Amino acid sequence: MNKTEEIKHKNKTELPYIALKVRKRVLEIIYQAKGGHTGGSLSSVDILTSLYFNVLNIDPANPWKTDRDRFIMSKGHSVESLYCILAEAGFIDDSLLYTYRKFNSGLAGHPTNNIPGVELNSGALGHGLSVGVGMALAARMDKSKSRVFVLMGDGEQGEGSVYEAAMSASHYKLDNLIAIIDRNGLQISGDTEDVMSLEPMRSRWEAYGWHVVECDGHIINELTKTFQSIPVVTGKPHLVIARTIKGKGVSFMENQAKWHHGVPTKEQLEIALKELDASINRLKVL
Repeated sequence: MNKTEEIKHKNKTELPYIALKVRKRVLEIIYQAKGGHTGGSLSSVDILTSLYFNVLNIDPANPWKTDRDRFIMSKGHSVESLYCILAEAGFIDDSLLYTYRKFNSGLAGHPTNNIPGVELNSGALGHGLSVGVGMALAARMDKSKSRVFVLMGDGEQGEGSVYEAAMSASHYKLDNLIAIIDRNGLQISGDTEDVMSLEPMRSRWEAYGWHVVECDGHIINELTKTFQSIPVVTGKPHLVIARTIKGKGVSFMENQAKWHHGVPTKEQLEIALKELDASINRLKVL
């Protein structure tokens, strides 16, 4: 049994604990690197925890197996959460995390596929779903059971290529494609609805021919139930709108656009880690 399968067999309180542990590591590696994207990394942790430990068909011992599910981190600027999840799942060694953004480190500021478990060099927003469409279509042509999951940011929804990909996925009836929007409502320039209105998001995607569900992006059991229910409708690509909080888990970072790429000071890091430790301790007594 590989590490991912071991975690899948643990009780339901284990994954929230892992998510809090990952949040701590995200903050630590951003602090030591003196750079990173804090808010969006923290908002996506529970989504990634659900996917990597409850949903994806993956194996850290054989990361490139042909029948694996594919995950694309289209919002590549939030790579810190992905790296920390990959370490927790056993794809990379924990010690590698603390080389993040250092000279000669393989862990760059955006995902690179020289790292086991990373499918795509991403970060140019709007590209992830387009590549995901190609991967899903290739899987169908190969008669593979592989599924493709693409995590996008909500600020990314202002990119026109997203909707070209949406039309293509619907045209080809790619029900092995699952897109996820980390809907935290903020982007680098502020509120998404002030920068470029995205609502009504659900009806917009449904008009493109997608099956759309919405869920709380911070309740891991709800996320898992949503992902595992797919495909609810065959012959349609699927979109999960995960309602999240930018900077989730740290009180002074939550819902603050300035933490899109804010780096904590030593004092702020200490406060944040104490808050997360307190949340971990509350879990232990449940």
